[in-house]
Amino acid sequence: MKKIMLIAALVGTLASCTSTEKGTAIGAGSGALIGGAVTNSWGGAAIGAVGGGLIGAAIGESQKRNGYCVYRDRYGRTYEARCR
Repeated sequence: MKKIMLIAALVGTLASCTSTEKGTAIGAGSGALIGGAVTNSWGGAAIGAVGGGLIGAAIGESQKRNGYCVYRDRYGRTYEARCR
């Protein structure tokens, strides 16, 4: 029962977050689990949490402008436009 209440509290706190914050939290949590399981140490879990958090934040940030893609012109500059 305690586990269910903890999970419900965590899901409730994520409900009011932006997509970047959600991506960071989910990425850090899953990175910590995977890093700890693979290395069987707290250090591996910490490194996994940092890596997962960074990747999750990048994925969450990309979801802000749904329907837009990032393109690169012939001079190497990036710009956003509607996806083709």
